[in-house]
Amino acid sequence: MNTQEKISFLIFFFLFLFLGGSFCFPEIFKIGFIPKKEFKLGLDLNGGVHLLYEADLSQISEKEKKEAMEALKNVIEKRVNFFGVKEPVVQIQKERLIIELSGFSDPQKAIEEIGKTPFLEFREKKDENFIPTPLTGRYLKRAQVGFDQIGSPLVLLEFNDEGAKIFAEITERNIGKPLAIFLDGNLISAPTVREKIPSGKAEITGKFTLEEAKELVRNLNAGALPVPIKLVSYQIVGPTLGKAFFEKILKAAIVGFLLIATFMILIYKLSGVVAVLCLIFFTILNLSLYKLIPVTLTLSGIAGFLLSLGMAVDANILIFSRTKEELKTGKTLSQAFEEGFKRAWPAIRDGNLTTLIVNLILLFFGTSFVRGFATTLSLGILISMFTAILMTREFLKLIIFPKFQKLVI
Repeated sequence: MNTQEKISFLIFFFLFLFLGGSFCFPEIFKIGFIPKKEFKLGLDLNGGVHLLYEADLSQISEKEKKEAMEALKNVIEKRVNFFGVKEPVVQIQKERLIIELSGFSDPQKAIEEIGKTPFLEFREKKDENFIPTPLTGRYLKRAQVGFDQIGSPLVLLEFNDEGAKIFAEITERNIGKPLAIFLDGNLISAPTVREKIPSGKAEITGKFTLEEAKELVRNLNAGALPVPIKLVSYQIVGPTLGKAFFEKILKAAIVGFLLIATFMILIYKLSGVVAVLCLIFFTILNLSLYKLIPVTLTLSGIAGFLLSLGMAVDANILIFSRTKEELKTGKTLSQAFEEGFKRAWPAIRDGNLTTLIVNLILLFFGTSFVRGFATTLSLGILISMFTAILMTREFLKLIIFPKFQKLVI
């Protein structure tokens, strides 16, 4: 590396630290042209409400249950977004739905708005009772307000292709019979079917005011539930507990970093200083990506980040230890560093890859708590491999002073 390359590398390195630090901590480094973006905090750090719903899949075939739950998840996400909840977490666990609304200040309103999402269904008459049919709100394409011949408001429905086919089959076998329209389990109307309706269009008539009809249309379009749900439990999480833990973890992280920095510098001298600078680079790059992706920061996620920081330190220690071993064989400082990297790389690579494999399993099969840990740990591992092999290696080339070998490492 010639002088110009060394200068360019140093400019890039410290410029990244400065700009990255400004992006991560705008309250400390106040630079106008750096965009301000908040960290996305999880429920345990930001407070909010945790809701647990159970879906009634009794009318859904075994093959369609997974699809119905996915449709339900999409509808609920759309619903809570529609009412101003930012970045909700909606997860499926078999026939249950877990909803986390981070930072939402009115949990009762959240419960009310999700709970009042209308469940639309059509029932056909058998003997003296109305029995469910496959046609529900999951097949609804759109709803809009209309008016009958005397100017009374009604709700016009249009089903998607699959729903239109089901509607045609139902109307064909119920000609001359009433077909009931139920909303949230309540009978709205039961018009008599005069002929087969292949168009996939229907209407809900009732004693609606115009405002009631508009609200019903808005709710149906915002998310007609494919299956009925009931609230099993809810928990209000205050941010105080999370912030207390966060402050403790932050203090522990600072103390831990200072101890690691002291250890690295005492044992590995100038190489230790390089390792500390690269760890700062590693930290800022991680935090920047957390904001940009964004990654939801939870207590478990912070623990994953701290563990990845330890693994990054471990990679540097492996490199420096191998370098010391090479120096004892009589190699020059430059040769020792090159051989040290070559010998350390297989151990770094294999150790990180095995951890990544376990993390992938946790991401696919773990709970939200475990996924937060696996996400930050995986991201940290990938970045640590980059900083150890590229940044540390390039930085060490700047301090190869054979005359001061004892100060270098």
